[in-house]
Amino acid sequence: MVLGGLELSTLLGYINPKEPMTCEGKTVVIDGKTYELKQPSPTPHKDFVLVRTYTAGVHVGTLLKADGKVVSLLNARRVWRWKGANTLNELAMRGGDTGYTRISEPVPLIQLLEAIEIIHCSVEGAINLATSRWPA
Repeated sequence: MVLGGLELSTLLGYINPKEPMTCEGKTVVIDGKTYELKQPSPTPHKDFVLVRTYTAGVHVGTLLKADGKVVSLLNARRVWRWKGANTLNELAMRGGDTGYTRISEPVPLIQLLEAIEIIHCSVEGAINLATSRWPA
């Protein structure tokens, strides 16, 4: 859960236990400051996904078709390495570090033959992952 731009778990480290904390509806008051509760971002397009495969690595793109272990993506990019996310779930939700993370140029269509998981991306993750970054 995000409060005032901070994850709740991070924010809890700043709470003064002597001050009351109240919660009403979609806001919470901590140490006299009011924060709005926000749900995680919806997917940017219902089909923008991150796919982990058995032997071909990690790919992002628009889901065209998933049939068993075979997944077809449009405008697909390969994520070669990343930093700034501990798991692929976090990578899908927030994206990766813009300096270290390497994402290829897109191909119009790719068929991945051994997909292990398909993770739908948030708006923030999709914007980050839809940008190629590979130094010349």
